[in-house]
Amino acid sequence: MSKLSIVIPVYYNSDTLEMLYEDLKAKVLSKLEEYEIVFVDDGSGDNSWEIMNKIGQKDSNVVCTRLSRNFGEHAAILAGLSVCTGDCAVTKQADLQEDSSLILEMYDSWKRGNKVVLAVRRSREDSFMTKLFAGMYYSLIRKTVNKEMPKGGCDCYLIDRKVIDVIEMLDEKNSSLTLQVMWVGFKSEKIYFDRQDRKAGKGRWTFSKKFKLVVDSMMSFTYIPIRFMTIAGALFDLFALILGINTIVEHVTVGTPIAGYASLMCVLLFGMGLILVMLGILGEYLWRTLDASRKRPVFIIDEKVSYNGLEKD
Repeated sequence: MSKLSIVIPVYYNSDTLEMLYEDLKAKVLSKLEEYEIVFVDDGSGDNSWEIMNKIGQKDSNVVCTRLSRNFGEHAAILAGLSVCTGDCAVTKQADLQEDSSLILEMYDSWKRGNKVVLAVRRSREDSFMTKLFAGMYYSLIRKTVNKEMPKGGCDCYLIDRKVIDVIEMLDEKNSSLTLQVMWVGFKSEKIYFDRQDRKAGKGRWTFSKKFKLVVDSMMSFTYIPIRFMTIAGALFDLFALILGINTIVEHVTVGTPIAGYASLMCVLLFGMGLILVMLGILGEYLWRTLDASRKRPVFIIDEKVSYNGLEKD
């Protein structure tokens, strides 16, 4: 008998947790052989922790995990994977934007031998700016990191126990967990769904978090930022050389005076800006090297309550 773990990162989701559980209960849980629901409170400032424990009192298959502070969604999912006990695990957003019945389709795919099952967005009921940013991000990832990244992207996935072990072994900081799951290279399948609008609550996916995801994805999975520095430097040197030769030839043959201040300042400012951009890219790599060398944990579990026997850590 196989066991499915449903890992749910929670961050200010008190408005949707009970609706989420009832939705899972109606569409998924009764159809599973054996299951567990792993809630991970990622430093929420509302009463999400109390609500998930209330759910646990009604369902002994619930495990409530609370992190010591907000570490981010990817760290929360890693924490859930570290405590889950299933033969496979599926991630589930707490905002009810993915149909819960999708879990059964992914579970059936796993039974057919796929160790990684990606839930790919076929369409999404989001704002224009959200769709624009997501489209640009996934297009960038396909061109620079992984050409297998689906056009609609994927936030939810089901992974086999063997894949969970590999992900935990990687122990990467400042990275993209979705790209790690795709990188491991096990047999996989894509399941398509239509992403719905939020039913309640407020989204916490801010611009700063989106920008960090872009930087983390580029720095962790491709050498293109470093290659950009080399190419940009070579092109700038070539441009300067051609411009210098052209200026000298024109001065000798035509007698054009070599005017200086404005053009010189433009070149200097452009060159300084390019140098600062390159220093910033190097700084991103150096920071990630320092962060990895300190060996701080990706997450810290403050409390874990398992209602299967009322185990409490």
